[in-house]
Amino acid sequence: MDPILIGWLAFLVMLGLIAAHVPIGIAMGSVGVGGFYVMTGNPAVAFSLLGTETASAISSPELIIIPMFLLMGSFAGLSGLAADLYHLANSLFGHRRGGLAVATVAGCGGFGAACGSSIATTATMARIALPEMESRGYAQSLGAGSIAAGGTLGSLIPPSSIMLIYAFLTEQFVVKLFIAGVIPGLLTIFVYYLAIQITVRRNPGLAPAGPKQSWSQVGHVARGCWGIMLIICIMTVGLYGGFFTVLEAAAAGTLLAFLFALARGKLTRDTLLKTISEVANNVGILYTIIIGANIFASFITITRMPAAMVDWVVSLSLPPLAVIFVLVIIYIALGAIFDSVAAMVITLPFVFPLVTDGLGFDPIWWGIVMIMVIEVGMITPPVGINVFVMHGVRPDISLGTIFRGIVSFLFADIVRLTLVILFPAIVLWLPKTM
Repeated sequence: MDPILIGWLAFLVMLGLIAAHVPIGIAMGSVGVGGFYVMTGNPAVAFSLLGTETASAISSPELIIIPMFLLMGSFAGLSGLAADLYHLANSLFGHRRGGLAVATVAGCGGFGAACGSSIATTATMARIALPEMESRGYAQSLGAGSIAAGGTLGSLIPPSSIMLIYAFLTEQFVVKLFIAGVIPGLLTIFVYYLAIQITVRRNPGLAPAGPKQSWSQVGHVARGCWGIMLIICIMTVGLYGGFFTVLEAAAAGTLLAFLFALARGKLTRDTLLKTISEVANNVGILYTIIIGANIFASFITITRMPAAMVDWVVSLSLPPLAVIFVLVIIYIALGAIFDSVAAMVITLPFVFPLVTDGLGFDPIWWGIVMIMVIEVGMITPPVGINVFVMHGVRPDISLGTIFRGIVSFLFADIVRLTLVILFPAIVLWLPKTM
């Protein structure tokens, strides 16, 4: 049988297993092992992948960073550091019409920088920010929508777990990828700010203006934020100044967040065990996905499917940007159905060689674009995972209400994606200066 045909059949089988609710990592790994057996006829070679890829993932210094960041984010949420950051943003912007929603987006960006997870950012800020907005008379649609959209910053503003996984799977320098995400992350906050302002100008009843705080009050709140600011500054200066490796920066941030949780009396035996259990569960899921993705990618490579796709797309003589925009549409659809990590690892074996080798685009630029697009999918109807996370935290708010609040942010996302695709320097300028 033709190897390329075997590859396509294996891909369809994998999608079928996922549709049957088989965990994505297990589906990819089992299909990869089975495909290797079909291609080589040697079961020993096929099953050896389970051992080699597992050992490679567990021993990888790049992947050790993931549990560090997840643990740091959990400790930051437990200690109240995330709430501190939100209260600072609120004191600066809360007096303006729609300012509390702006503060929520800014708080999501700050907490996302600490935890590196879109879902975790959404869940945490839903508990912190939404009650505050409701108490100020904000419409639930705007409040929930700003949290779900702001949560996507958790994957874009470095450090980010999905960036770490992309760097590992594509053999890119993770620090360079982190640096590349800074300006797109700030751009996202800015376009979300514009979206909120346009929304509340059209319908002022959605977000009444709050009382203005004096500079002394702002200063008092700012002094209460020294903990989270210290963590972010130490990690940022240490990492980008060359004093820390990524792993050392993650370890330092985790230790500081742990000490703050301990000092504030939030860390008991029960909360510690619960936090470690949740992080261990998430790490297990991520590692299973990564191991399965590597096995599946190895199998797909020997079928020559990626090379065939590159040759086929090149033969069409389409403008490279036209291909990129088609991929954007596909990734938005995938992001609406799958978790961002799952959407990325399923497609990387095919798409990465197409974009980098076939079309000649920069792998760092494509990594940022792909993450941005997948995150847009996470707030796109009808599935939008961040929307369902928001609904899970607040089941009293209907999905329709949350999706109505998302609309303006989706238009803002279209604007920023178009800018980043048409002007790659937005992503690549900062890494080239470092």
